[in-house]
Amino acid sequence: MYDIIIIGSGPGGYVAGIRAAQLGFKCAIVEKAELGGVCLNWGCIPTKALLKSVQALHYASNSADYGFETGDVRPNLEAIVSRSRAVADSMSRGVDFLLRKNKVEVVKGTGKILEKGKVEVLSDDGEKRLIEAGHIIIATGSRPNSLPFAPVDGKKIISYRHALVPESLPSSMAIIGSGAIGSEFAFFYRSLGVDVYLIEYLDSIVPLEDDDVSAQLGRSFRKMGMKVFTSANVKSVDTSGDLCKIVTETKKGEQIIEAEVVLSAVGVLPNTENLGLEELGVEIEMKRIKVDEYYRTNVEGIYAIGDVIPSPALAHIASAEAICCIENIAGLHPKPVNYENFPGCTYTSPEIASVGLTERAVKDLGIEYRVGKFPFTASGKATAAGERDGFVKLIVDSGNDQILGAHMVGANVTEMVSGLVLARNLGVKAKDIIASIHPHPTMSEAIMEAAAAAHSEAIHI
Repeated sequence: MYDIIIIGSGPGGYVAGIRAAQLGFKCAIVEKAELGGVCLNWGCIPTKALLKSVQALHYASNSADYGFETGDVRPNLEAIVSRSRAVADSMSRGVDFLLRKNKVEVVKGTGKILEKGKVEVLSDDGEKRLIEAGHIIIATGSRPNSLPFAPVDGKKIISYRHALVPESLPSSMAIIGSGAIGSEFAFFYRSLGVDVYLIEYLDSIVPLEDDDVSAQLGRSFRKMGMKVFTSANVKSVDTSGDLCKIVTETKKGEQIIEAEVVLSAVGVLPNTENLGLEELGVEIEMKRIKVDEYYRTNVEGIYAIGDVIPSPALAHIASAEAICCIENIAGLHPKPVNYENFPGCTYTSPEIASVGLTERAVKDLGIEYRVGKFPFTASGKATAAGERDGFVKLIVDSGNDQILGAHMVGANVTEMVSGLVLARNLGVKAKDIIASIHPHPTMSEAIMEAAAAAHSEAIHI
C-alpha cells in the first residue's frame, strides 16, 4: 500500500515522486518506457544536443570570422545522433538515480486505474500487478499529433521522434507547423544543408510569440536559405511519387511544394486513453482532463498534471504543477501556479525567450503601455561574439511602470529570461531595472537598456 501512485515519469511525474518522498510519503511511479518521459528521451534534451552540434558546426565552418583557419569541416550525422542519444540516456539514468536516492519505487509497465485507489500495472511480458494508494496522479504526457489526411508513416511523413534519429539526411524536407518543435527542426536540418520548407497556417511563424520576434526569426531563417510560408493552409499531401507533393492554399492562391520528406509538427495529443478514466467518471474536455487549481479531478483521490490537462504543454510547467499538487496533498497550502507568468523558449539560432503579454495582447486589453527595445547590433558583447541578430523588447505599463511582457530573440536569451520571470513575480518596475547595475559587456545588459529605452533614457553602447 502506497500513499501516492504516479502514472508517468516525465518532468511532471518524476518531480512529483521526488517531492512526495521528501515530504515523507511512500510513493510509486508507474512507467512503461524510459524514465524521464518524452522530455528527457524524445523531446527537450535530445533536441538541444542536436542543436548544440550544429552550433559547433557553424562556429567551425566560420572559423575565419574569429581569426583562425581549419580544414574542410563536414558533419558526421551518425556521430551527431549518437551524441544526442547518449545525452538523453545520461539524463534518464540521472532520473533513475534520483528516484532510487529518494526511495521512490519504480513499477515498470502500463498503468490503468481500476477504481479509486487501485492501479493495475501490465508489464511487457503480460504479467499483471495490482497496487493501491490513497492518491493517484496522472502524468502520462503526450504524443505527436498528425493531420488527418497525412498520417505519420515513419518514412515519407515523419514525427519529431523520427526526426531525432535520422539514418541519413534527405535532400529536402517540408515541415508543417512552425511552433517550437517545427522551428527547431527547421533550423537543425537547414544547418546540415537540407532544403527546408517551413509551412505555417497562421500569419507568422512561432505564432505564439510577439510579432517583432516572429519577424526577426523569419528574417534569420530566410538568410539561411530556408523557404518560409505563412498563411499557408495545407490541403493535401501526396506521397505516391519519389517526392511528396504538399498542396497549400495561400493568399497568392494554390501552391504545390515538393520535398523528399514531410515532418508533421502540428502539436501533440494528450495520453488520456486506456487509463480507466471514462469508467471512473473523470471529466474530460477536448481530450484533456479537467482539474482545479490544485490538480484535483472531479473524482476524489485522482489528480492530473502536465500535458494531459489544458495548461501549456511545457516541461517546466508540468514540474511546477507537480510540486503544487504534492504540497497541497501534504497540507502545505501552496500558491497555485501562475499561468500568466511562465517563460517560453525556442532554441533556434537566434534563440527566442519570452514571458508575459505580447504587444498585440496588451492592445486588445486596452492597457496604456510603453515599449523599450534594444537591438543586439548595438551590443558590444553581441558584436564581439559575432551574434548581432535580435533584440530585447520590454512592454511596460504606463500607469504603474511594471513589466507587462518581455520578448527576446538572440544568442543565449533563454538563459536571460528567468530574471524577468522573477521581476514580474515581485512586481519590479522598469525604473528598478534601470537602477540595477548590469555587468558590461554582457548580452543581459540589453535588458537594462530596453528598460531605459521605455523611459527614453538609454545612453549606453
